[in-house]
Amino acid sequence: MRWDQLGQSDNIEDRRGQDYADADAGAGPRLGGGGLGIGAIAILGIIAYALGINPALLIGGAEVLNNMRGGGEVATQRHDRQTRQAPTGAPADRQGRFISAVLAGNERVWSEILPEQKGLRFTPARLVLFNGVTGSGCGRAQSAMGPFYCPIDKKIYLDTSFFRDMDRRFGGGGDFAYAYVISHEMGHHIENLLGILPKVQRAQQMASSRSEANNLSVRVELMADCLAGVWAAHADQNWKILEKGDLEKAIDTAQAIGDDRLQRAAQGYAVPDSFTHGSSAQRVEWLQRGLQTGKIDACNTFSAQR
Repeated sequence: MRWDQLGQSDNIEDRRGQDYADADAGAGPRLGGGGLGIGAIAILGIIAYALGINPALLIGGAEVLNNMRGGGEVATQRHDRQTRQAPTGAPADRQGRFISAVLAGNERVWSEILPEQKGLRFTPARLVLFNGVTGSGCGRAQSAMGPFYCPIDKKIYLDTSFFRDMDRRFGGGGDFAYAYVISHEMGHHIENLLGILPKVQRAQQMASSRSEANNLSVRVELMADCLAGVWAAHADQNWKILEKGDLEKAIDTAQAIGDDRLQRAAQGYAVPDSFTHGSSAQRVEWLQRGLQTGKIDACNTFSAQR
């Protein structure tokens, strides 16, 4: 992947190598609520680790979402005080500069196409780099969660050790696969700007079953996959970022993090009603849809049949 023409974003908060002893402060909902067994929690943890939002949103369901909104302001105030001194701006190391470039590329594309296609102004999301554990507006962020987007403080949280785990665990890897991960989380931010995430949270609270709530989560995640593809389509059109083999690596990554494959790896079988991110086939399908169309409206998973 060619990323040298994407520029550098200053919307990065670099907490790597810093001690956040108060990361538990305002940690928000505790995992394990709602009567879930250890096995279910482990499976959901693995799924959340693959890509997406805070695992607390998957594990706690409507109760956690309620608690997150109710305590979000306090949690955000606490973690803002805790991280006030963290350096901001484009990092100097190669990995940090790559992440800054992908973020800049997302900002440049969405600043153009969100007003053009949806009549909405794009406001950037800050990306927080950390090691191990840190605080977030949605509670404690840990490396085991993988990357996630917090809609309360509108920040993306990323422990870069996840990229090493992509190589080892998911058979992915390479700059464009990493860019797909970051752009998927930016996709959640776009969903938030479009007003989709608050609507989904309310719908999950009113869902008649966990299966119905899970189906809504799947649609949110598949839409973020598609929006990552939309970004890539425009970035390649503008700056020719794609090189031979890049698309194949991203597709391999999307296949590797499908709920069906992750569940079979964890427990030997898949339970479709418990999917929260979508199957391997679905994730590839929606990523490719975004890549092929470059249109936000093509990513409307809520009008599509499951």
